Amino acid sequence: MISRSSLPATARGTNVHAYTLTDWALLAAIASIWGSSFLFMEIGLRAFEPGVITLARIALGAATLSLLPRARASVEREDWLRIAFLGTVWIAIPLLIFPIAQQWTTSSVAGMINGAMPVFTVLWAIYLMRRLPGWRQLLGIGLGFVGMLLVFVPELDVGGDVLIGALLVVVAVAFYGLAANLSVPLSQKYGSLPVVFRAQLVALLIVAPIGLWQLSGSSWSTESALAMLPLGILGTGAAFALMATLTGRVGGPRASVAIYFLPVVAIVLGVAVLGESVEPIALLGVLLVMAGAWIASRRES
Repeated sequence: MISRSSLPATARGTNVHAYTLTDWALLAAIASIWGSSFLFMEIGLRAFEPGVITLARIALGAATLSLLPRARASVEREDWLRIAFLGTVWIAIPLLIFPIAQQWTTSSVAGMINGAMPVFTVLWAIYLMRRLPGWRQLLGIGLGFVGMLLVFVPELDVGGDVLIGALLVVVAVAFYGLAANLSVPLSQKYGSLPVVFRAQLVALLIVAPIGLWQLSGSSWSTESALAMLPLGILGTGAAFALMATLTGRVGGPRASVAIYFLPVVAIVLGVAVLGESVEPIALLGVLLVMAGAWIASRRES
């Protein structure tokens, strides 16, 4: 995932021209790729342990980004420690948590909760900057959390491991929100792709021992193995380049619209492909989450 706050300052400017057909195609591709990640993780879990899935997707994502000259642009040695920390909280931890959580909760629920990322981004910004939020951000945060509570209602009825899985997704999304704030100065200095690429290399070193250790507990499945290709090459690699391209064309705030379509894609694929069921109250909740995320991420007047 990537948010407008993690993009370079030059990219976050607002371009006033209307979306062209190419812009809409980029936005649709980004939303489809990231929204389908939960489906591919679910398929991967049929044969692979969570650590194996995480290792595969980061390795494939880093390999994909390594092919892009922009991603290989140099980074000063003094910033490597910050990038290492970013690789831990942005990639290694949340990408390991998601498949663990989806052992117990559905891909639809994971996608719905992921829609709250902009809300957590604003919350972390408030904490890190030690400033009180404006009324618009308060409204967005309030709507987002009410929405998450509604998403959790069906999970509370089931309880047990299902509830634990949903709570783990919240933890992962909270890490995304923290990373979106911490990545700002680095992305302003180098651009998003060099930072993401190196953060993935750090994350790869962190998760490799876990993934290799869990290989023995995994089985082979061609279906699960093929699911790792779009999850890694597209979701953990190419989508970042597509987002950087869209941001350069339309500006960061308008490019971030793609984030709000992720829960919709996750729900549609979860229901249509995996046969998951989504309760009406959870659908209402995800609508509130999306509305709250959009409001909270707007600039105050």
